Formats: sequence, C-alpha cells, structure tokens
Amino acid sequence: MVQAYVYDAVRTPFGRYGGALAGARADDLAAFVVGQQVARAPGLDPARIDDVILGNANGAGEDNRNVARMAVLLAGLPVSVTGVTVNRLCGSALEATIQGARAIESGDADVVVVGGVESMSRAPWVVPKPARGFPAGNLEMVSTTLGWRLVNDRMQPDWTVSMGEGTERLRERFGISRVRQDEFALRSHRLAHEAWEAGRYDDLVVPYAGPGAGKEPLAGDEPIRLGGSAEKLATLEPSFRPDGTVTAANSSPLSDGASSALLGSEKAASLIGLDPLARIAGRAAVGNAPQYFGYAPVDAANRALERSGITWDDVGAVELNEAFAAQSLACVDGWGIDGSIVNTWGGAIALGHPLGASGTRVLGTLARRLRAERARWGVAAICIGVGQGLAVVLENLGSPENTAGTAAAS
Repeated sequence: MVQAYVYDAVRTPFGRYGGALAGARADDLAAFVVGQQVARAPGLDPARIDDVILGNANGAGEDNRNVARMAVLLAGLPVSVTGVTVNRLCGSALEATIQGARAIESGDADVVVVGGVESMSRAPWVVPKPARGFPAGNLEMVSTTLGWRLVNDRMQPDWTVSMGEGTERLRERFGISRVRQDEFALRSHRLAHEAWEAGRYDDLVVPYAGPGAGKEPLAGDEPIRLGGSAEKLATLEPSFRPDGTVTAANSSPLSDGASSALLGSEKAASLIGLDPLARIAGRAAVGNAPQYFGYAPVDAANRALERSGITWDDVGAVELNEAFAAQSLACVDGWGIDGSIVNTWGGAIALGHPLGASGTRVLGTLARRLRAERARWGVAAICIGVGQGLAVVLENLGSPENTAGTAAAS
C-alpha cells in the first residue's frame, strides 16, 4: 500500500473568545492558513493539490457550510482545486487528516491539504423554523458556540448533559481530585509559556495578518496565562455543579483559530519540495456513551497503536487535546503511561481549543515534537462531544532508529 506522510504543519495563533481574532471571519481564518500552508511548500504548484479537506464543528454562519471550498477561493488557489468540509465536532481536523491519508493510500491523491477552523466568537444564534406559517408566539434564539442545541426530545437525557457535567461524572467515576486537575492546568500554562520562550512554536505558528486582524497581528496564543498558583485556582467556583470540581481554569477556553497540515505520498516530495516529517502509521475512531465522551481517546489510541504494530512501550510523545483537565488525566491514567511524555509544549487548557482546528494543532505539534525530542513513535488523540474519540499514530522518519537503519542499508 502507498504510505501517507506529514510534510508540514502550520496554524494561526489561537485567540480568546471575543479577543484578538474575534474580528476575523471563519472563512478568512481558513483561507489564511491554507494560503500559508501552500506558500511554505517551495516546489508546490497549487494546481497539483488534489484536495483541501477542512474540519469545522459549526458551519451555521460565516463558516459558509463548506468552508474548505471558501478557503480555496479566498486564498487565491486555482478554481480547479477542490474543497470539502467534514464535521466530527472537536475531532474534525483530525478526521480531515484521516480522510486525506486514506485518499493518498488508496492512490486517489498525491498531495492533500488538511486542517480545520473555528470562530467560536462569531458562532451565530439560530432560530428554529416554525412548524406552520404565522406563529403567534415567540421563538427563542439559541447560541451555536458550544454544546447541544435544538435537542431531539427522543434522546436519552443522560446523553444530552453538558460537556462540563459529563466531565464531572467522569472524574467521579475515576476518582480524580480537584487538586490534580488544578495542578494539570498550571502545568499546561507553564509548559506552553516555556515552549514559546524556547522557540518551539516559531515554525508552527504564523501571526494572523488576514482580514479582521487588529492593528497588531496576533503573534502568540492569547489564552496562555502566567502567575497562576494552586492557591488561586483553589478559590475559583465550580462551573457546572455547586459541589463540583471542574472550573474555568481547569477547562479549555472558548477560542478562535485555524490550523493545517500538508499530506503527501512518498513520491510527492518532488512535487512539494520538502522532505516528509513523519509517516501516518495508524489511526482509529471509537464511540462510547455520550456522557463519558472524555474517555473515548483511551480506546482510540489503543486501537491505533495495535493497527500500527507497536505498543505504549514504544511511544515517546503524546499530544492529547486538553478539553478538560479531569478528562485528560482520566485518559493518561487509562493508558497507564508516564504523564511526562504528554503535551510537553503545553495543551489546549493554555493554548486554546477552537473546536474544528484542534485536531491538526495536536498533529502538527506531535510531528515537530518527535523531531525535537528524537523520538520515533507518537500518538495524537482527541475526545469528541457526543461520545467519540480519534487517534493517529505518527512515525518520525528522522528518529535515531530510522536514520541508523537508513545508514546501514546504504
């Protein structure tokens, strides 16, 4: 079978809800990152792109229903370049990656741009259509920013609890304390700040200078906060239950941003003008009870590793999207791994979580981390509302094991 490779990845900085990127439409954010991704491939004729696949969790407003095609046109790519939008909620960009890899492996494509976008600040309110003309009563507007809306009354009530309530149930199930959650959140901010200071994100993040940008382009991830302490975090009120442990500080913030990755076959290196960073070695999607959505990455990663022919003992780096600290800790505990290999450049609690963009954020960070840390195998995983999880396994082609093998063969 043809193999699929990650050649590059890039993203915008992530902005806070109502913050520096709130003036930018979702289709403009997507167009910016797609344009940047293509421009970073020195040998790539844009007309040779076989498809652009973008994830998006909303699609109800300026996302324009098929934001991938809008991004192709707004980025100035040839009109012959196609675009398709996929929606697996928080996992949408990783789903785009999986679909792009399948197209390459099947021989249907050689070069695919994948990624995702979300403007949670600009997510619209919606109103259901009336069942009949000229209703006499009022209709309530519903926010599409996050979570359930216009719920079908045939759904089981336990399935439709908020993600915060679902996380409270998960932490009860696995006995995860408030102290551990707050410590995990502080670690995320500290490591994110240290990674930015060390230049880890210099080649991964491009300041957003597209339409809707402020006077000064956003150059770094806006949600990162310094100066927090366990004592300060302990004073915050729970967000979802009076007696709960999930707070604004140990949850990922509402965010805006876009991310992308450039995928290709092995022979695509000559078209792209870059050497591949990593091989996509395995992937998996799993489902579980919607109220325990946060635990789905456990089985997804285990299944992806099995399909890759390796075990957790081989894994040197993990990028897990931090929807909530309790959810992340449940996954790390469920895998039985050393938490020190997880999100060493910070995670979504600090960086932000624009729903449709987070999948290629974790994928791109993992590819760069594997190179920087000289590890061979890594896992990117993400939980998804309504009870799903995705995982992708990457193999670092520049790891000491691989380069030694190449030298011996030559």
